[in-house]
Amino acid sequence: MKPIYIVLIIVAVIIIALIALYNNLVKLRQRVKNAWAQVDVQLKRRYDLIPNLVNTVKGYAAHEQGTFEKITQARAAAISATTIQDQAKAENAITQSLKSLFAVAEAYPELKANTNFLQLQTELSETENKISFSRQFYNDTVQKFNTAIQLFPASIFAGMMGFKGADYFSVDNEAEKNPPQVNF
Repeated sequence: MKPIYIVLIIVAVIIIALIALYNNLVKLRQRVKNAWAQVDVQLKRRYDLIPNLVNTVKGYAAHEQGTFEKITQARAAAISATTIQDQAKAENAITQSLKSLFAVAEAYPELKANTNFLQLQTELSETENKISFSRQFYNDTVQKFNTAIQLFPASIFAGMMGFKGADYFSVDNEAEKNPPQVNF
């Protein structure tokens, strides 16, 4: 075989390998975006439930204005968050605010028996479970993507092709890693 053919075959194999590598990284990056979109959907559901929950509790505990303002501010911060780190921080603030809101509700037996409140509480609990699952799925997807761009030979070409690692959606404060305890 002529040396030119051997060189052409080697170049073709390298080009095919680079195309496959690039396509794989694009596919993984799209999975990360999709996973984040799923988290975002669940967070929006949470944001939609919070005003209804606050209004229901307000009817029974109008003098707890500070608690209502904190949860409204936390919700606004979460909606306007632009980075994953900001989103995680805002979500932690919402969790803390919801703990306060449920503590207020604990003092009102008639509120705890209110069907609308119970339904909202159930929906919020289900949404929290979906958020938790979506966060886990997102972080798993980020881990696969970040691993792919750090493995050899992708690590050599990933930066040149514009691939950067994605951020995990995590809780930074140790106290916030514990789930809220709500007893009715």
